[in-house]
Amino acid sequence: MKPLEENTHSKILGAAKQEFLQKGFLNASLRNIVKNAGVTTGAFYRYYDSKEALYSALVGEQAKYVLDLFNNTVDEFEKMPGEVQTEQMTDVSRDCMIQMLDYVYEHYDAFKLLIECSEGTQYSDFIHQLVVREVESTYTYMETLKKMGHAVEPLNKKLIHMIASGLFSGIFETIIHDMPKE
Repeated sequence: MKPLEENTHSKILGAAKQEFLQKGFLNASLRNIVKNAGVTTGAFYRYYDSKEALYSALVGEQAKYVLDLFNNTVDEFEKMPGEVQTEQMTDVSRDCMIQMLDYVYEHYDAFKLLIECSEGTQYSDFIHQLVVREVESTYTYMETLKKMGHAVEPLNKKLIHMIASGLFSGIFETIIHDMPKE
């Protein structure tokens, strides 16, 4: 991008971030974003075709990174032999959560938008996507234990979902309550 175009683009992103943080996606006004950026509506449409596309530019890459990190960690974990899974579960989980939190804090504003301001967007189920994968992974691990000859009592899927939801909601409560990384 040329310097002038880059400046215009930066102004739009900055104004959008503030508008979304203050009002959430649903109540954010494209008119206010353009006005606060000091650009025309036509200038806005040279960069984005909708308010949703603009929102996605602010959070999409970061949401994808965390979802990919978690999914890849689970995929690699599930490839391990059952005995190794049992031995390394705590370390793998801890390492993934630490990587996730480090990334979240490196991109704090994007996750503030993602967690608190995404209603009405494709990202409104971000935490739920993590929960669903955790529930699936739990059942996969239970099947692995059965194949290893362990007696595994059936667990209520709703209970596992609630526990996983508590875990991931708790992680992102740090963002909701503006807790410092330390």
